[in-house]
Amino acid sequence: MKRTFWKEAVVYQIYPRSFKDSNGDGIGDLKGITSKLDYLKELGIDVVWISPVYKSPNDDNGYDISDYYDIMDEFGTMADWEELLEGLHSRGIKLMMDLVVNHSSDEHPWFAQSRSSKDNPYRDYYIWRKGNPDGTPPNNWASFFSGSAWQYDETTDEYYLHLFSRKQPDLNWENPKLRSSIYHMMKFWLDKGVDGFRMDVINVISKAEGLPSNGTAPLADGGRYYINGPHIHEYLHEMNSEVLSKYSIMTVGEMPGVTVEEAKKYTAEDREELQMVFQFEHMNVDSGPGGKWDVAEWTLPQLREVLDKWQLGLAEEGWNSLYLNNHDQPRMVSRFGNDGEYRVPSAKMLATLLHTLKGTPYIYQGEELGMTNVSFEKLEDYRDIEIHNMYKEKVTDGGEDHAKILKAIHAKGRDNARTPMQWSSEANAGFTTGTPWIKVNPNYTEINAEQALADKDSIFHYYKRLITLRKENPIMVYGDYTPLLPNNEQIYAYTRTLEGEQWLVLLNFSAEEASFELPEDLNPAGKTLLIGNYPAEGRADVPLRPYEARVYRIKGGIDRTKLLTR
Repeated sequence: MKRTFWKEAVVYQIYPRSFKDSNGDGIGDLKGITSKLDYLKELGIDVVWISPVYKSPNDDNGYDISDYYDIMDEFGTMADWEELLEGLHSRGIKLMMDLVVNHSSDEHPWFAQSRSSKDNPYRDYYIWRKGNPDGTPPNNWASFFSGSAWQYDETTDEYYLHLFSRKQPDLNWENPKLRSSIYHMMKFWLDKGVDGFRMDVINVISKAEGLPSNGTAPLADGGRYYINGPHIHEYLHEMNSEVLSKYSIMTVGEMPGVTVEEAKKYTAEDREELQMVFQFEHMNVDSGPGGKWDVAEWTLPQLREVLDKWQLGLAEEGWNSLYLNNHDQPRMVSRFGNDGEYRVPSAKMLATLLHTLKGTPYIYQGEELGMTNVSFEKLEDYRDIEIHNMYKEKVTDGGEDHAKILKAIHAKGRDNARTPMQWSSEANAGFTTGTPWIKVNPNYTEINAEQALADKDSIFHYYKRLITLRKENPIMVYGDYTPLLPNNEQIYAYTRTLEGEQWLVLLNFSAEEASFELPEDLNPAGKTLLIGNYPAEGRADVPLRPYEARVYRIKGGIDRTKLLTR
């Protein structure tokens, strides 16, 4: 397998609105990020992925862009951005920007022109259709953010498509002029020194011809007509040919609904499209028949089955992106671990999983501190448009139980990941001297970076050791993955093997002690324990403690590291 920097990198995602405020207005900004670059350097990451910082009216916190060539006023100036880029590069850290090109803001000049008249040159930059004879929208597609995916516009007596907010009209990728405009914009940022793109919902840019309804219900999921659509590979190959192939960069596409077989098409090197995809299958293990907000209990066999499928499916072709939370998902320690008594060991156990699977790990800000979900009791304390639209649809208009829906928000709401970064035990967690745009999680006095940096046994320092171990041992990046103990309800186990060297990973996903039996050739007794989240004294081939993680070298290899245990 070809060895590349983007396979070996560890990526750190920053949600700038919530990372660090430098001027006291309660909103994180570029200068705030720059002030914390030494913190990122100490952690050991290689790439920063920064969520959108372009000009935006913030209907969807920057994912509604009104000017692709300028910086949002709340975040600073282009000079601030250039200072951030220089600060990252001087520390050997690359910068990956968010590319949001399925839709723009309805305040983008393209859309202002497009909606002005049917014969405007920019009309075809967006997707317009006449309504049905009875005045209903052109089809029955539902928006990801609730309600119809169509918005009526009186100016030209037609509807425009918006798969997300009504203030996020979808761009028309069938128009070659639109595609050319996007490629020009991408080159602008790459020529300024950007090292890659994370591409927002990139596999929904191609819509089926005729935009047919899905069944006869008034509202229905139209994903079958736009997820992995008819021209998606053609568009991404063209993007690669026109832009991506001309730069030494990394690319990852966010792709809801992508399958393993489709992912191979997107990421196989000989197809010349993208390098990695974000798939969501493991993010759905706790969703019931009603979807995201129908919160269900998940089991380790369910999670393991999904991860095994992707690890084995992309073993020879393509490449995995490894993540357990991001700006759109709840905190991983609250979702997959234990954010109470076992918060610290379970956060370290999940980190061990993230860094020892085959693929490129993505760390979300605060994950390295073990930050948790938040449970605001007042709906008005939440800021996310998805939450408020869903609440209106289900409770205000639909009559569902307030307490039930609030509980679902506590478990799955995107604002769980968007509360301010917890830097210290000072007021507002040291995030701002003003009033934060969204409330700080009340547990910041116990969970914060200042405390973590001072404690050599903290989650932060465990992440440092994992990242160091990965940099010093190619087996963690390129080693073959073989699952073990497929029926165990508590333990997730596997080996990584490369050029005669073999490692064994044992992870207890429960709050109970867990016993295991392995094939004789994998017996870890007397072998080298490379890293673990509990004291190692006297622990070899014995049951795993609650949320314990152990990584052993079973055979081969040069012992490049000291024991990285407590």
